[in-house]
Amino acid sequence: MILCVVAAFIWYNFQMKVVPVSNENQTNREIQMITGEFVTETADGKKIEVYRFDPGTIYLKKGEEVDLKILGVNGDEHTFLIENTDIKGRIEKGKETIVPLQFDKPGTYRLICITHKDKKIKRITDL
Repeated sequence: MILCVVAAFIWYNFQMKVVPVSNENQTNREIQMITGEFVTETADGKKIEVYRFDPGTIYLKKGEEVDLKILGVNGDEHTFLIENTDIKGRIEKGKETIVPLQFDKPGTYRLICITHKDKKIKRITDL
């Protein structure tokens, strides 16, 4: 009998505890983003590089408050802006940059790396 009680006690204490989560105390939604820098050389010896944000696209609801957390993986430092806003910042290798976002107008807001601003951005209609 004692063995059954001890076994039941051990079994009960090692079960995964489920704790209900409430959105009432939750702050902004968080979106995790990482960066990557890719460098190569063309056949004629020209160096080309690109700085990539991953995920490449995020979606927000109109008026939604979001904390965009960007972890710098490659490249020592890259400054950026978010097109058609006053948002500017800097991403550093090995550090997390937190960008609070809230857009009241629907649309597309591109995150642009200023470090690589000399590269011409081609739109699909330009191809």
